[in-house]
Amino acid sequence: MVQSASIILTVDEFISHYGECDRYELIDGELIEMEPTGPHEQVSALIGRKLNVEIDRQDLSYFIPHRCLIKLLGTETAFRPDVIVLDQTQLINEPLWQQQPVITSGNSIKVIAEVVSTNWQNDYARKVEDYALLGVPEYWIVDYLGIGGREYIGKPKQPTVTICTLIEDEYQKQLFQNNEQLISSIFHNLQLTAQQIFTAGRFVIE
Repeated sequence: MVQSASIILTVDEFISHYGECDRYELIDGELIEMEPTGPHEQVSALIGRKLNVEIDRQDLSYFIPHRCLIKLLGTETAFRPDVIVLDQTQLINEPLWQQQPVITSGNSIKVIAEVVSTNWQNDYARKVEDYALLGVPEYWIVDYLGIGGREYIGKPKQPTVTICTLIEDEYQKQLFQNNEQLISSIFHNLQLTAQQIFTAGRFVIE
């Protein structure tokens, strides 16, 4: 991702002009151009598919929207998660939802997954803080390339999934690498390993 520093917007201006464009999100009024690679999209798709299987299997009132923004009230920030699981029963309390796919309350969100790219600092630091303040119960940081800082994924650096579980108002973090099975507080019976996610971002040669 690259930052377009010359454009400063309010969050309402951003939603009006870029709300339907998947290429951008807004952080502190600065327009951020999102440039995901093909492997990035493969990883996002696998996560969405696996979570949808659990939603169907358990017949939960959750769904994964194709397009969704998170508007942080009182700020000029609007995030566009790679994968977000919403609770349909809570959408009646969302003031913007009937007109636009915009979420303003953590009560509507069950899980967010961000697939790490060149802006890994935002995923590991900024979004951890903001999603915790919003009250998102579970946040996945999916670093399939192992490019995050050593303070986040250890040394030597390697592909890592970090699952942040909200305890009171702070995230407790658990790291998953290699063939370790992910542990989710939302999807207790999820059958998914870190390695399955990492493999999704590679070429398949037959």
